Amino acid sequence: MLLEALRADKRLAEWLRDLEREGDPPPASGRGDPDPASLADVVLPDAVLPDVVLPGAAELPDVLLDLTVPHEFINELVALRGALAADPEAMRLLRRCVGRFVRDMGEIGKGWEPPAFPESTGPLGRNFHAFVFVAALPYVRAYHRARGIPEEVSRRTLADLGRHMAVHRRRFGTCGLFVPWWLALHFHGELYQLGRLQFQRARLGGRTGRAAAATGIETGPGDLCLSLHIADFRGPLSPEACDYSLGLAREFFARHYPDERYTVVVCHSWLLDPQLKRYLPADSNIVRFQERFQVAYQETQADDKGPLGFVFGDPELPVEGLPRHTGVQRAVGDHLRAGGHWYGGHGWFAW
Repeated sequence: MLLEALRADKRLAEWLRDLEREGDPPPASGRGDPDPASLADVVLPDAVLPDVVLPGAAELPDVLLDLTVPHEFINELVALRGALAADPEAMRLLRRCVGRFVRDMGEIGKGWEPPAFPESTGPLGRNFHAFVFVAALPYVRAYHRARGIPEEVSRRTLADLGRHMAVHRRRFGTCGLFVPWWLALHFHGELYQLGRLQFQRARLGGRTGRAAAATGIETGPGDLCLSLHIADFRGPLSPEACDYSLGLAREFFARHYPDERYTVVVCHSWLLDPQLKRYLPADSNIVRFQERFQVAYQETQADDKGPLGFVFGDPELPVEGLPRHTGVQRAVGDHLRAGGHWYGGHGWFAW
């Protein structure tokens, strides 16, 4: 049973206790999208979840395919849906998770970060949070409608669920979702896919905020910013694709979040490690991407697993056998084979 495996893990047992202290949301009472009028409270801090419904076995495949879940996972997820529905404790946990997840919908920094479940929880544990996101869909879509967000932006943003399940398959060879905390941003109204890039409504950290303020920009730590992210499986990171995304973002946030003022765009990524310029030509996409940013600071602790995971699909691959088919593969692998390390960079530019 799922709950037995979770209680056997000390960290997750405490997580369950904390969740239980918040109380149960009301039980499910119907199907389909909730009445938008009933969602007025969803965006408030003390929102009460009025309804939690998991799509039936006949409806679930279409929902999953709309989220770009790989076709070969559909049958397994439909079967797991039956196992989930037959486990009263697991269904109670699902309701609690959805209730906590949609509380404070759209509030920056107030989203829920669900933990990954250990391998001991089996296939249902690997996929449990995917069912949480599916059950939360009516509330996410209602929030998007209330903000006037176009259906195509909503669809492409939430489709990142399927992309991350494809990433999980590439790394582990199984159906699952090993970084549910990241998808929580998409389903909480904090992050949007706009062309090649993703934009997260966020707040400036201390060092980046101070670096931007030192240039005379009216901003500082804690102020609003847009945090830029680069998704995999989205084609080249070309200057044209980035310019197009930035243009979409300017229009999108001005129209749908007119009450929020963004002064800078930030990026926290190994792609901003200046060592890449030693291996890549000046006109490469990555180098030209770096040149958009002013450096706020560099990490001093190496993070070789980040580049390995993003470039080769598995952060645990042995360095000696890494392929050298592309320029970035050669750059990452050759640097590591020479005894070097990669470091996260933190940059910003004025919006």
